[in-house]
Amino acid sequence: MKKSVTIVVLFMVISMFNCIPKRQQGITVVSTEEKKILLDLDKVQLVDVRTSAEYKAGHIANSQNIDFNSPSFQDDIAALDKEKPVILYCQKGTRSAKCANEMAKAGFKLIYDLEGGFSKWEHINLDLKL
Repeated sequence: MKKSVTIVVLFMVISMFNCIPKRQQGITVVSTEEKKILLDLDKVQLVDVRTSAEYKAGHIANSQNIDFNSPSFQDDIAALDKEKPVILYCQKGTRSAKCANEMAKAGFKLIYDLEGGFSKWEHINLDLKL
């Protein structure tokens, strides 16, 4: 009986946390629609964290490329304004999530991670530079 109660409680806790939007340490995962709204705000920094080859093959208009895997990554993000909102994206979301965590540790205040990354943005054909 005690074991089944523990399992039920554990299931409820896991379910509860899965329903909470992904937000940790000032990081918010945003949809492509929300990103379009955020870009209309003044002084938003849009950062593509893919490689330069991926960036040159196509990227979101008005983004800057800071390769997450580059040896100069820490110096490159240090050049950004920590007080201004930052929207990050990569190809599918893995690198941008890691980058968001690094930026949160570095003291950035508002970090937005584009859900689905460039793949999703490209799929719905929004504001691309090819």
